[in-house]
Amino acid sequence: MERKGGSGTSWKGLNRNLTNYGDRDFSAFLRSSFAKGLGYTRSATNRPIIGIAQTWSELNPCHGHFRELAAAVKRGVLLAGGLPVEFPTMSLGEMFVSPSAMFFRNLLAMETEELLRAQPLDAAVLLGSCDKTIPAQLMAAVSANVPAILLPGGPMLDGYFEGETIGACTDCRRLWTEFRAGRLTTEQLDQVSDALAPSTGHCMVMGTASTMACLAEALGMTVLGAAAAPAPLAERFRLAEMTGYEAVRLANDPLRPSDILTPEAFENAIRVLCAIGGSTNAVIHLTAIAGRAGIALRPSDFDRVSRQTPLLVALKPSGIFQMSDFHRAGGVPAVLHQLRPLLHLNTRRISGRALAEELSERPVTGDGTVIAHLDHPLAPEGGISAVYGNLAPHGAILKHSAATRSLLQHRARAHVFHSYDALLEAADADKDQINPEDALVLGGAGPLGGPGMPEVGNLPIPRALLRQGIRDMLRISDARMSGTAFGTVILHVCPEAASGGPLGLVHTGDEVELDWEHRALTVLVDDRELERRAIEGHRPAVPERGYARLFAEHVLQADEGCDFDFLRPSPQPE
Repeated sequence: MERKGGSGTSWKGLNRNLTNYGDRDFSAFLRSSFAKGLGYTRSATNRPIIGIAQTWSELNPCHGHFRELAAAVKRGVLLAGGLPVEFPTMSLGEMFVSPSAMFFRNLLAMETEELLRAQPLDAAVLLGSCDKTIPAQLMAAVSANVPAILLPGGPMLDGYFEGETIGACTDCRRLWTEFRAGRLTTEQLDQVSDALAPSTGHCMVMGTASTMACLAEALGMTVLGAAAAPAPLAERFRLAEMTGYEAVRLANDPLRPSDILTPEAFENAIRVLCAIGGSTNAVIHLTAIAGRAGIALRPSDFDRVSRQTPLLVALKPSGIFQMSDFHRAGGVPAVLHQLRPLLHLNTRRISGRALAEELSERPVTGDGTVIAHLDHPLAPEGGISAVYGNLAPHGAILKHSAATRSLLQHRARAHVFHSYDALLEAADADKDQINPEDALVLGGAGPLGGPGMPEVGNLPIPRALLRQGIRDMLRISDARMSGTAFGTVILHVCPEAASGGPLGLVHTGDEVELDWEHRALTVLVDDRELERRAIEGHRPAVPERGYARLFAEHVLQADEGCDFDFLRPSPQPE
């Protein structure tokens, strides 16, 4: 029932979430007056008010087209009879933020949540693209639980270098490695730089941004088909118009994130993550989003679903194709069609309809090459594994679809580093102290130690080994890795070294063993010796003030999504 004030004022639309002046009717009167000061007529403000969370910034090239995208959303809102109102939130450009965009993900989530709660919005459109934006916005939407729909910004167009299609940033890492090995000149590297980001949009490989856009679609929080269309295409702006139109429907017939983001929806999303060979970062982000809904995901859940789900999508870094190819092959709808026997088809989408119903209206099945058929997959298992052992009691993550098969069962002598700078110095030194069969181990790069868990987990291979043609070796850390990266890399080791985890107790010369078949990661050191070493450990100092202090005091470990402890719902009594 619509609630009214004493003067007949509706407490919806412009009169939702009134500023507290002690008299609600006066607050409504004052707000109406200032809305007129913005040029709005009463006819305009009597419509459903649709907020557009704008993350455009001149320091975020992935979002460089978002002003035009917002205009297309507004067009859809107006066509559907709503009033669009755009408001700014933080913009996290991955390459333009220090120490890492991940450090500020929770801050963006907090800001977005509070604005969704505080402002007079009947529904909201969340504009997101670059890596941490979509996770933060979905975390906010879950916690605020107001009608909201997400619009991904889309990937870049493809780049070209010496006749080869290249993608940011899988090929930037590969070609940077060739430069370090002395096989590319400075002039060639400059040509690579010109070609890596040829348009607005996020990275055009299956990195974190592409992965999270696909998973938002799989969860049901976007219109079907929203993830893959490249940012500059007219189709992206038609999707924006459709999203605006859908937002007005949400305002009139409220469907909340809690109605969509169920345990079954998250299992569907994990299955899509495995099928597309998606980013390891998605393990942390999905865990954080689910945690806001009171749903506990663990690394073992991802491993379980991965074992049951074949790899279907051949995008870099797990294949040779890019997002434009994925889009032409049918995108996420085609993947969902292939996965139908494995999905919960009764989950609701933002349209209010079941996944099965929406898929029946979009019969796209993939081309068999970019998107393989379920009965002829690229690999029998999905791309992500969780490993456990005395080195990772709470788990660690490996993207085995991008690993060297011969290293998945490997015992190695550890070379241990407690800072990335020390590792880089050793990697750039022309010395033969590190052998190809050894393992590089980095501690102190987790949520606390980083701080913010930077993307340094794809540890650089020593220059001397690169010159021998070595392009992969076993690497272990409590850091993250870009979704665009590749290699036999163990990530998210939990608990992290800075919190007293056993990764911080490993010494150079210790033997470590990866037994992927049995999902085991072990340091071959006696328990008593590890206990003795633990006495010598220490935690990093807590920053004195500001967001850095808040982060240090409240961030959770990777196995709980690196969210803040006070932002997750309190456990309900049994």
